[in-house]
Amino acid sequence: MYIKRYSIASFILMIVVGWYIYAYIPASHESVSIPLFGVNLPPVNIALLVILPMLLLYLASVVHMAFYSVIGGFKLKKYEKDYDKIIDALCDAFLLKEEREHSFRTDRYRLLGKVVDNSKIFPQTQKLLDIENEKLRNIIELIHKVKEGEVVNLKKLNLSPTNPLVVQNNRNRYKSGELSAEEILINAKNYDTSFLKEVFNDFVKEADAQKIMNYYKDFITKESLIKILERVADSENGIELSAEELVELIVAVDPTKDEYIKYSKILGKGLMPETRLKVFELLSEKDDEATPAYLYTAFDLEMMDLANEILDASKPDEYKNFRAYKALKECNKNYNIDLFV
Repeated sequence: MYIKRYSIASFILMIVVGWYIYAYIPASHESVSIPLFGVNLPPVNIALLVILPMLLLYLASVVHMAFYSVIGGFKLKKYEKDYDKIIDALCDAFLLKEEREHSFRTDRYRLLGKVVDNSKIFPQTQKLLDIENEKLRNIIELIHKVKEGEVVNLKKLNLSPTNPLVVQNNRNRYKSGELSAEEILINAKNYDTSFLKEVFNDFVKEADAQKIMNYYKDFITKESLIKILERVADSENGIELSAEELVELIVAVDPTKDEYIKYSKILGKGLMPETRLKVFELLSEKDDEATPAYLYTAFDLEMMDLANEILDASKPDEYKNFRAYKALKECNKNYNIDLFV
């Protein structure tokens, strides 16, 4: 009950009771003196004496209600503050922040907050763009723009360079031409590794040999290596790399046995035979997994003496496919070496 309404109703009741007693009970017109601790108090009208307990009860009840109203106000204040904190927690969960810890003062919000703080939430932004809470709506609109390929300002959110939202926004900046590939690679510490590798993959399509060698160590992937090798093998519009530089690039991606052979095939499309052979000779010295590719290269270049030398130096049960090719070759049976790898 609201105190104001309660007070009005109480005073009306006291007035009505006092008036009724005074109007319809003649004895109430008299005044009496009540002794208190041996002292006679001034005479008081009987009607007022009847109203006095009601007044005292009213005052006591008002104090009681006011006290619990204040207590309730404090509790409500806690819930309001926790509501604001849960909104902050949801915003951080939408932004995929790594370290999140919000303190709550009420049990229900404390439970909900713990769940939210330890969850990553991927909102369906298209369906939430008209959400009523302004703070959440602003975050959702920002996430939606990034997903749609727009460039937004994320600095005020203090997100880490590895945050998926930051990575996608940088990708948007790169695709829109706001950032160049070389500018990104120069300032690599400001970007996520996966994004840097994507950029390097584009960078090698047009960069010169020197720039490729400057940046490859941290960013080269098997995909970007193939693009580099294809450019090396392109005799018209390619790039020139020494055998030693090619070895550095290939070793950097830790190839498998089959991948070494694949790289030899690519280089065989345009690289000078002696350089190609040198590359796989050096690779075989560094990694036994590259020896089959060295053999493949020797046979592909019709360097039978070298191939025989490699086979003679190996165990009889090794490289059976190449031994079979060699036997057929010695019987004047000409098959494509690719059929044996």
